[in-house]
Amino acid sequence: MTVALPPADERAVDGRRMRCRITGDGPPVLLLHGIGRTLDDFTALHTALARDHRVLAVDLPGHGGSAPLDGTHTLPALAAAVAGFLDAAGVTGPAHLVGNSLGGAVAMRLAVDAPHRAASLALLNSAGFGQEVTVALRLLAVPPLARLLLRPHPAIARRTERAIFVDPAYVTEERIAAALAVAGQPHAARVMRELVRDLGTWRGVRPQWRAELLDAVAALDLPTLLVWGDRDLILPATHLGYARSRLPRARSHLFRDTGHMPQIERTAEVEGLLRDLWAGEPAA
Repeated sequence: MTVALPPADERAVDGRRMRCRITGDGPPVLLLHGIGRTLDDFTALHTALARDHRVLAVDLPGHGGSAPLDGTHTLPALAAAVAGFLDAAGVTGPAHLVGNSLGGAVAMRLAVDAPHRAASLALLNSAGFGQEVTVALRLLAVPPLARLLLRPHPAIARRTERAIFVDPAYVTEERIAAALAVAGQPHAARVMRELVRDLGTWRGVRPQWRAELLDAVAALDLPTLLVWGDRDLILPATHLGYARSRLPRARSHLFRDTGHMPQIERTAEVEGLLRDLWAGEPAA
């Protein structure tokens, strides 16, 4: 089966290709996807928000159609690359940062490293709030298993997609094909291994970077939204309780019968929560 990523645009950032999608006019919104994923996880939400915002989605370096970095892929390196992308797109002032999974941690790192770029934070099933993570990611910290699990194989892609969603109707052939296209990039396995080593071990997510980052995010006192799906098999919903304790002024919402990507399974509801946050409406 021939597989390819859906069409999108490109920007050159420090001479390096970054796949992106930029539509709409209005206040800027930046959408950041998770580890091993692409901007296509935000297609429906992107379309909804672009009615009255300038919405920018980007494949993180080494993901999807974006070229890998010359150096090691770490959380600070990804955040710096995203800052370069914003410059290339002409966004130099604050943007609403929306991140899912790893993208949430990248959004937090970007806000801490460059506070002038952040108007608000929306963290959807975000990394950074607990040690627990799916065993599939923990096994990537073991080199022999990583080589096996990172092969671009249809069965692996289907199993991964099935773990992300509660409703199997979202596990489409198009999503499986896109996952295979991502895994088939020549640098994809290396980038995944580098990120897994930076963020965790076979025991789970490292506590050191989480503690430092959350202290710094709390000090920013940004308008913040925490969202989780109650049946997330990747980062469990128990992380939301810890997130609330570390960011007590943040709004929060737990979706029932929802997995790791509420922006897909609950697009309209997530859009409503974002718009309330940005408008300063009282939290429900």
